[in-house]
Amino acid sequence: MNSFRRTCLILIAATVPVLLPAQDYMHSTAEPGQRGGHLAIALAAEPKTLNPITAIDQNSRAVIWRTAADLIHINRSTLKPEPALAKSWTASRDGKQFTLKLRQGLRFSDGIPFDANDVMFTCKVYLDEKVGAPQRDLLTISGKPVSVEKLDNFTVRFTFPAPYAVGDRFFDSIAILPRHLLETDYAAGTLQQAWTLNTPPEKVAGLGPFRVKKIVPGSSIILERNPYYWKIDSRRQQLPYLDELTFLAVPTQDAQVIRFQAGDTQVLNTLSGENFAALSKDQQSHGYKLIDVGPGLEYNILFFNLNSDAQGQLPAINRKQQWFNDVRFRRAVSFAVDRGGIVRLVYRGRGAPLATHVTPANNEWINYSVPVPPHDVAQARRYLKDAGFTWKPDGSLQDTGGQSVEFSIVVSSSNPQRVEMATLVQDDLKQLGMKVNVVPMNSGSLIARVLNSHDFEAALMGFGGSDADPNPDIGLLASDGPTHVWHSGENKPSTPWQAEIDQLMQKQLVTLSYPARKKLYDRVQEIIAQQLPFISLASPHILVAAKDDLGNFQPAILEHYTLWNVEELFWRTPAKNK
Repeated sequence: MNSFRRTCLILIAATVPVLLPAQDYMHSTAEPGQRGGHLAIALAAEPKTLNPITAIDQNSRAVIWRTAADLIHINRSTLKPEPALAKSWTASRDGKQFTLKLRQGLRFSDGIPFDANDVMFTCKVYLDEKVGAPQRDLLTISGKPVSVEKLDNFTVRFTFPAPYAVGDRFFDSIAILPRHLLETDYAAGTLQQAWTLNTPPEKVAGLGPFRVKKIVPGSSIILERNPYYWKIDSRRQQLPYLDELTFLAVPTQDAQVIRFQAGDTQVLNTLSGENFAALSKDQQSHGYKLIDVGPGLEYNILFFNLNSDAQGQLPAINRKQQWFNDVRFRRAVSFAVDRGGIVRLVYRGRGAPLATHVTPANNEWINYSVPVPPHDVAQARRYLKDAGFTWKPDGSLQDTGGQSVEFSIVVSSSNPQRVEMATLVQDDLKQLGMKVNVVPMNSGSLIARVLNSHDFEAALMGFGGSDADPNPDIGLLASDGPTHVWHSGENKPSTPWQAEIDQLMQKQLVTLSYPARKKLYDRVQEIIAQQLPFISLASPHILVAAKDDLGNFQPAILEHYTLWNVEELFWRTPAKNK
């Protein structure tokens, strides 16, 4: 397409919505609203990229998923799959094949038509090992890639190498890419460098409700309504309702609260228990509402370095692994930790103590027969005594060789709640005579130590939130998983119980019956509770805030908590929010 025609098309797109065939619109069931106004929300940091292929940070994904769309989407409110770019789909009886019918008449936000060729291009890119996209793991089942076949311009068939228990959930969060914009970059091997924050907005396009309008480096990203968006409400109004959506870079949660109170932003996506309590005093007089959604899917865990490579490379850590590898030591730590105190002091009562990594928000998959360990220092001391530990006259703990028990917990300095949590664990373990040092560090260094150099003794980190289904947990639980933090980089399971977890997670992946899958995943949780490769601590409630007159505001337990239905959000008085 020549540049003149493309410029004209962009100018027309800014003012004239494209009407699709009626049967190919997706119909919103939310309360119909009125068009107009803008919405601003804070991010903890400026997004690193607008490229779905390279985005791994939460801030980049928050922006990208307001401009992108997937084939089948998990509704963040119901947690069930629903049509998106695919208007319908059928599955084979053996669960190996999914045939998707795409909506016809759709266009990317720059006006170029969408069809099956874009789906084929997207899958080709994500499956390419040279590209290194994180989505490749989603497109690989049992170690083999999913095959994709174009049946016609609006029909695509996906064939899995083995039955896949939740094939319809597989498509969520795989952003469909515009072949017409990215094919040249892909051929040149420069796709990873595409769509930076310096890319002109007209060179970035997606199928989401908004498109990029303006980027102010270090300050803000402004999105505008996508005039080609494919959802309508019950009055046949084309969504989204909002004219603009602005993301502001505000580094601390306290600063985000100040900007919200000043009216610079109208939504808070996450709040600490402390800030939630402070804002509660003024919500009626200041015209905003606070919502405690309840427990989310985030789980915070404490784990020890069990990596076998420490023996040759990190002798000081290897010496302490004699403690860490003894399950009785890990059980002692678990019983010494006061999870109720963490919920009370860190989350101001708005959280839940955990038995395993599955939180109370996940009613469909939690194993309620696994109890939350009580705070029992006497039981903890019995475990240590049984493992051969003794106490010196001054009360400090020593091992069988007379070495005092001392170790460090590394934690992200950018998360004050986890730092506080680590400090409470430090105090709890002092009751056992252990000397624990808390070492805050930036998140990049923390991840590098845990997953790459293995230069750490213990770590406190948070995980979860992407889906209620067990499959996303494979990355953490499987011995070869990319986030298998306590013994990363394993070529094979290090213990019989780890081998059993691997087998159970692979079996549930290809088991089509929910009751049978539930039984398998219940057993996984039992093993985690018995062997304690990590010690589950607590899960925070999802605490959010928004201005009173924001319609269809329905926070969910999956990210993005507050903007998951941004196309349906509207101002009841839009003139006030222009």
